[in-house]
Amino acid sequence: MNWKHLGLVAIVAGSASLYWMNQDSTSAEEKKSALNSKEFVEFPLVKKTQVSPNTSMYRFQFPNPTDELALPVASFILAKADIGEEKPTIRPYTPVTYDEKGYFELVIKSYPEGKLSKHIGQLKVGDKLAIKGPIAKIPYSANMKKQIGMIAGGAGVTPMLQVTHQILKNPDDKTQVTLIFANQTPEDILLKDRIDSWAAKYPDKFKVYYTVDRATPDWKGGVGFVNDKMITDNMPKPSKDSLVLVCGPPPMMKHISGDKTPDYEQGELTGLLKKLGYSESNVYKF
Repeated sequence: MNWKHLGLVAIVAGSASLYWMNQDSTSAEEKKSALNSKEFVEFPLVKKTQVSPNTSMYRFQFPNPTDELALPVASFILAKADIGEEKPTIRPYTPVTYDEKGYFELVIKSYPEGKLSKHIGQLKVGDKLAIKGPIAKIPYSANMKKQIGMIAGGAGVTPMLQVTHQILKNPDDKTQVTLIFANQTPEDILLKDRIDSWAAKYPDKFKVYYTVDRATPDWKGGVGFVNDKMITDNMPKPSKDSLVLVCGPPPMMKHISGDKTPDYEQGELTGLLKKLGYSESNVYKF
């Protein structure tokens, strides 16, 4: 699975995904958010924790200890920074905090060629980052589908975790979720402890299947690209009661579902999911 830019989406919500929802409309849930959906606000970095060789978790503090993200599911935020003499660089990210108060966290892979991810990787405690949001993507409601399958590569797992958390925390939501999570090596698997704890706590609602490019001797998961058998064994069958969410780097998207269009529309369904009988109504590309 030599996807050269695996994780360049950083904990991105799948590029600048889906501005099709009206950004000027303010939902009741959004009104409670400590963010501002119309302008960028700076928040200080208060903690930085390395979670893999090139990935860290960044905690940014809200002005008040009772402030919270209150993100509609599914949605993302935008981060902005002035880098050199260029125009401000803006990228979308999906937070990995949900109901916590007083702060929010981003998990970001930093690459030398990644402008904003590299900039954030160089931030020190006390430095600030400009954030705007939340910006809605696909609206989720409890029991909207009986089964939701998720196929994620590297940092593309974060919007999947946002949806999964929303489902698992609601005892009235009976949706069954299965995640295929592809990475280059076992140590590249982001937030594995969190994912495994969910699978252990909610075995009837959430299952995960890991696959890696380069396995270690003690690795017990899958090896290689996501393939027909992995999808057939783990994803819900195509039906009006099922949905498959896909998020990852462009080569993976092309292989699984086809990527989004240049203007971030869903685009034509291709790849393995098309081959296996899924339709565009069965698939959503983050």
